[in-house]
Amino acid sequence: MGNATKGNPHAGSSFDDFLKEDGIFEEVQARALKRALAEQLDDAMQSGKLSKVAMAQRMATSRSQLDRVLDPSNLSIQLDTLIKAASAVGRTVEIRLKRDTKRPRVTAA
Repeated sequence: MGNATKGNPHAGSSFDDFLKEDGIFEEVQARALKRALAEQLDDAMQSGKLSKVAMAQRMATSRSQLDRVLDPSNLSIQLDTLIKAASAVGRTVEIRLKRDTKRPRVTAA
């Protein structure tokens, strides 16, 4: 019964807070973004009936490089490669920075 009275140290906190406490928030966020981008590229290829070979040709790259772009677990894709992949399926890449509303604003001293 002693354990039942202890309370959960994460009660009331967000999942993001939990990931930050574990020091893995940025990695998890990067993996989620890469997975979403890979899925969007794959969907665009399918809707355009574009094979991996044809896609690689449009990107002027190898099939193995395209496989790395489409691999959600591969986080080492350069921005220019991602832009080429998006262009090959008639899309553009849009990146923006958002203010983190949960963190205090950093000011110059």
